[in-house]
Amino acid sequence: MSAAALVRLEWRRLFVRPLGWVLGALTLGELAWRFVLLLGNFLGAQVKLAALPAGPGYTDLVAVPLLSSLFTGGLVPFGLVELALFVVPLLTMSSVAGERGNGTLPLLLSSGLSPARIVLGKYTAVLAWLVLWLALALLMPLSLAHATTLDWGKLAAATLGLVLLLAMLAAIGVACSTFASHPAIAATASLALALGLCCINLGAQAAGVDSGVIQWLALGTHLEPLLRGLVATGDVLWFVLIGALALALATQRLGAERGRG
Repeated sequence: MSAAALVRLEWRRLFVRPLGWVLGALTLGELAWRFVLLLGNFLGAQVKLAALPAGPGYTDLVAVPLLSSLFTGGLVPFGLVELALFVVPLLTMSSVAGERGNGTLPLLLSSGLSPARIVLGKYTAVLAWLVLWLALALLMPLSLAHATTLDWGKLAAATLGLVLLLAMLAAIGVACSTFASHPAIAATASLALALGLCCINLGAQAAGVDSGVIQWLALGTHLEPLLRGLVATGDVLWFVLIGALALALATQRLGAERGRG
């Protein structure tokens, strides 16, 4: 089996199993409801916004808040960021743990593919699904681009932040799946790690501790500037570093399992 064949196989599994369809339908339906509410609030505030010479526009009040409520201060809950924290663990939980539970992991390890190619193949398939999911969500604000003044630069920066977030979460999910003996354990561990990255700085702030290391580890420190339209090399490298570390650990785990036979 080649690496491309493994990617196609994993991609086909995501679309054959009902989990992917259910997650896609429910989350896109919730995002559509959120989009309508945000758009209604934006239209209702037109009189007030017209009196502000440099007030927020469609991008600030509809397009970017559709992607997150946690990091944009939105009143309507569950943007795409918050949904991703739950969707990604569910998608990745069976990538390797499912093979282990079904007894097919030894067959996959003996297929001639290196552990790195196996990990990257499963990771690529999940990431492709997530990018498609993000693209469908972005079609909602883009559908009114002809009738509104859309800040393309700010939306592009926010989209880059979401792609980096999804790539990092997918890497963490695949890594947890390689270490877990059951898909449910993998999903729980992946969700716990993702929530930990979101909330790691909240305890320090509540205790009045100003730690640069804790702030650097926090997801919001790097995602929030991207959602505001600020792209910094350090923020991009943070996502790449966390994702690469997770994939390296997953590869090492599969390599050790292959070595044990």
